[in-house]
Amino acid sequence: MFVINAVGDALAAAGSMGWEILWPLILGFTLSGVIQAVVRTEQITKLMRDDSPRAISVATGLGALSSSCSYAAVALARALFRKGASLTSAMAFEVASTNLVVELGLILAFVMGWQFTAAEFVGGPLMIILIALGFRLWMRGKIVDAAREQADKGLAGSMEGHAAMDMSVQGDQGFWRRLFSKPGLTSVSQYFVMDWASVIRDIVIGLLIAGAFDAWVPKSWLQALFLEGHPTLAFLIDPLIGPILAMVSFVCSVGNVPLAAVLWNGGISFGGVISFIFADLIIIPIIIIYRKYYGSRAALRITGIFYGAMVLAGYAVELLFTPLRLIPTNRHLTIVTTSISWNYTTWLNIVFLLVAAFLLVVFTRSGSWPMLRMMSGHPDTDDQANAKHSQP
Repeated sequence: MFVINAVGDALAAAGSMGWEILWPLILGFTLSGVIQAVVRTEQITKLMRDDSPRAISVATGLGALSSSCSYAAVALARALFRKGASLTSAMAFEVASTNLVVELGLILAFVMGWQFTAAEFVGGPLMIILIALGFRLWMRGKIVDAAREQADKGLAGSMEGHAAMDMSVQGDQGFWRRLFSKPGLTSVSQYFVMDWASVIRDIVIGLLIAGAFDAWVPKSWLQALFLEGHPTLAFLIDPLIGPILAMVSFVCSVGNVPLAAVLWNGGISFGGVISFIFADLIIIPIIIIYRKYYGSRAALRITGIFYGAMVLAGYAVELLFTPLRLIPTNRHLTIVTTSISWNYTTWLNIVFLLVAAFLLVVFTRSGSWPMLRMMSGHPDTDDQANAKHSQP
C-alpha cells in the first residue's frame, strides 16, 4: 500500500505540473511554428563557414528561430557541419536552438518567473561566446578534420528526419499573406505537430522525474545537497552540480523546466539552476550521439567545453543579477496543485487546447501524417530533406 500511495503521489504531482504548464507550451510551440514556417533560412551555411563574430551571430540568430528539440538540434548541427559550416558555428546554432527559443522563455516565465527567462536570454549568448572561445582554443587542426571525416560517414543518431525537413513557405509575398495562406497554415501545423512529437517524450519524462522528486525527496535533503544557508559555498558549488544532475536525468529541452522548479524550491542557487537548465545538450544519450557523429576525442572535448561554458555562464548570471536585485526570493513556486479549479490557468488551457485542435485538424486534412514516420529516418534520405512535397 505504501508503494502504491508513493507512486500515486508522484503521478499526481506530475499531472498537476503538466496541467500548469500546458497552455504556455501550446502557445510557445505555436509561435515557434509560425516563425519556422514564414521566416526564410535558405543558404545559411554560406554565412556560417568560419568562427568569426559575424558567423557566430548568424548561427545564434537562426538557431533561436529553430525548434527546441535537443535531439533534432544536434542532428541539424551535424548536417550544417557536413554542408560546410564551421564546427563552432554549428555548435552555436545548436545551443541557440534549444536555449534561446520562444517556447523555453515562455515556460520559464510562467512556471518560475520572468527573472529566469531574463537569465536564460542573458546567459545563453554568453554561453555561446564561451563555447566559441573554447572551440578556438581546443577544437582545432587534426581533431576538427577527424570530426568532419566522422561526420561525413552520416551515421544516424536521433530525430534525423525531423532535422532534415524544411516545411517553410516559399514565395515573394509578405509575412502576413504567407502566414494566413493555405500553405502557410499547413506549414505552421506541420511544425507544431512535429515539434510536439519530437519533445513529448522529454516533457513526459521530465514531469515524471520532477513529480518523483517533489513527492519522494525530502526538501531537507535537497537543501543539504545545495548548501542552503551557506550562500558563498552554494554560489561556488551549485553551478558545478547543476549540469551533472541534468546529465544523469536524461531530460532535455523544455522537459527539464519542471525539475528545475523543484530544484529551485529545494534550495539550489540561482546560478546553479540556470546551469542546470543550460545543460540539456550534455545529457548522456546526447553525449553518445556526439561520439557517433564526431568521434570519441571530439565528443569528449565538446562535452568538456559545453560543461565549462554552462558552469561559467551560471556564475556570470548570478554575479550580474545579484547587484541588480533580480534574483527571486520565492522558494515556494506553485508547481503542484491539489485540484483543478476554474482559474485563469484552466481557461487558458481550454483556449489553447482549441488552438492545438485547430492545428491538428489542418495537419490531418493536409495529409501530413506520413511525415511523422520520417522523423527518425536516416540523415541522407532525400525525401526528408524535401518534405515540402506534403504541402498542398
